[in-house]
Order: sequence, then C-alpha cells, then structure tokens
Amino acid sequence: MRVHEGGVDLEVPEQPAEGAGDVVFFNPVQELNRDLTVAALRAYRERNPDADTYCDATTATGVRGVRAAADGWTVTCCDVDPDATTLAGKNLARNDLDGETVTRDANVVLHERTFDIVDIDPFGTPVPFADAAFRGTGELLCVTATDLAPLCGAHFNSGVRSYSAIPRNTEYHGEMGVRILLSTLARTAARYDVAVDPLCTHASAHYVRTYLALDRGAQVADATLDSVGHIYHCPACLWRGAEHGLTADPPDGCDNCGDPVETAGPVWLDRTADSDFLDATAASVPDGFGTAEEARDLLETLADELATPTHYDQHRLCKLWSRPATAMDDFLDDLRAAGHDASRTHYGGTTFKTTASVGAIRTVTGNSV
Repeated sequence: MRVHEGGVDLEVPEQPAEGAGDVVFFNPVQELNRDLTVAALRAYRERNPDADTYCDATTATGVRGVRAAADGWTVTCCDVDPDATTLAGKNLARNDLDGETVTRDANVVLHERTFDIVDIDPFGTPVPFADAAFRGTGELLCVTATDLAPLCGAHFNSGVRSYSAIPRNTEYHGEMGVRILLSTLARTAARYDVAVDPLCTHASAHYVRTYLALDRGAQVADATLDSVGHIYHCPACLWRGAEHGLTADPPDGCDNCGDPVETAGPVWLDRTADSDFLDATAASVPDGFGTAEEARDLLETLADELATPTHYDQHRLCKLWSRPATAMDDFLDDLRAAGHDASRTHYGGTTFKTTASVGAIRTVTGNSV
C-alpha cells in the first residue's frame, strides 16, 4: 500500500492484524514518533550545525531514513532483513533521495562505524542494540522501546531480564517505563565511559521514546550514574519516595501509613528532558506534519512538567479517599496556593506532579471538596 507522510511517499506492505508477522514492519500509529524525530533532528542541527550523518539502524521500510534524507541528512538505512533494505532503497529512490542501504546486523555495523546520530527503533526492546549503539553514536542517540508492559512491570520477569532492574506495576506505569529505560541506557553507556543527557523523553500509547545527547569521559559517566537510584512505593496509600544511589535502602515502612513498601530500580531519578531543546523542537514542527498539533501540545506539556519523580493520578487518589474529583485546574491551584509546585503531565489528562507529599495533597485539596 502507498503512504504519504511528512512530505515523502512510501510503499509499505499490508500489515498483519497483530504482531510483526512475516512482512517488513510498518506502524502507522508511530507517525507522531516520526514527526517528532524530524523536528528533534532539526533542533539538534541548530545546536550543532556540523552534525550530518544519520543511521536508521533498524530501518524496516526505511520511513525514518527517507524522512531524514528528505530533511538533508546523510542517511544510512541498516537492517538484517534483505527485504527491508531493498524496500528502503526503493523508497529512497521513489523520492529522488540519496541514501545508503546496508543489509547487516546493526550491532555489527555500529561496532565498525560511527555516525553523528543513531536511531534505534526495533520491534520490542532496544536493549540488544544498546551496547553497539553507544559505540557507534557520535553525538545523539534516539531510542524507542515498544515493550511497555515489561518496562512498567506488568510483565515483571520479562522486565527484569531485559532491563536488569526491578519495575513495579503502579498507577504511574508510563513514567516507570521512562525511568527504567533511561536507567538501563545510562548504566550501559557508563560501561564505555559515555554519559547520557536526556533532551526529550515521552511515553505515548504503547512505547517510550528518548533522545540522548552523549558526552565522553570517565568523570562525566560517573556523574551520570549519580542520577540513578530507587523509588519506594506504598500500594496501600500511594505514598512514594525516591533515593539516589545504586544500592537500595528502603524504609522499614511507609512514611505516611506505615504499611510495607515496594522497591523499584535502579531507575533514572533526574530530569528526562531539556526545556530549551523542547522549545526548539516545538518550533521545528511544521504545519504540514500530520501530527503537528498533537506534537506541539506534547512538547509544551513536557516543557512545563516538573522534573521530580513521580506523577499522581487525581482520579486514582480521589477514589482511594472516597471523595469526588474536582476540576484539574482548581486542584492544582490549591496545591500552589499552599506553597507546593505542581504541574500537569503528558501521561494522562488527570495526571500531575507536585512537590507535596501524598498526605499534603489529601489535606490541601480536601478543602475545596
């Protein structure tokens, strides 16, 4: 079937109803992801005009590589599947674009060559490509993880195996996935004396996407690991705390209700995006993109989102407290009036972050019910 996206024309196979199937994979739902990728590449080019080479390391139909080539990047489309690289080459030619296609395992290519920007967007977990990616990326590593269930703890054993961490299935499951992924990537990078700096990270639908600026040196890699730690979560009252450090030291009981707590980690505990980069990316989204409005709204929300882990769901709290939910703006205004920082989050319409504890949230917002 023919697809028109982001100003390019593509030929993609008819997709199976479920899973990857036997044909070269193309996911139309990922258009937002791809629109944001092109905008992020433009924003990064403003930051570093010398950046030129882009490797679409798991290219499939070549859609990311084709769109990057159309935007002026020197593109390599890599895939172990010869059907994929053949199709990627045809899609480049269909748009009169230059680009290299390589039919090899991305891990081999990234151990042999270095690209300014590498994009890892596999079907499932990106972890099998992470070591090679940090060897073959010069400046910016873009990563998608579509295995949200293992990342957020819904498929616990799979999450532990893939990410060498303990994920917990909480009401902030999307953010759990974000912070587990970033922690795993940061710890992998540190093995090669590479530091990661998250410029943009979001959890949308069934995937997590992050853009990591890289720096090199043992000292900066050590400093990055200072951003890793653990989250302590109380399933009974929804209290949670966070502590930096690779060694977990959970409290004997919940600070709010005294019940036992669960430990998640190692997770990434610091900011997951850079506000200046988010603003530059939003300014780089053209009106002609199919998800332009959605992309700009997402980036604006990300820019306003507090960096603190983790977020709450107002409806989940109000259900626990057996009281009706109020308008979100009023709810957040109550928190701010009491001296607490508060923001909406991109994880859902009733989700928010605040510097207030769960006990303070209950007390402060209860006055307006």
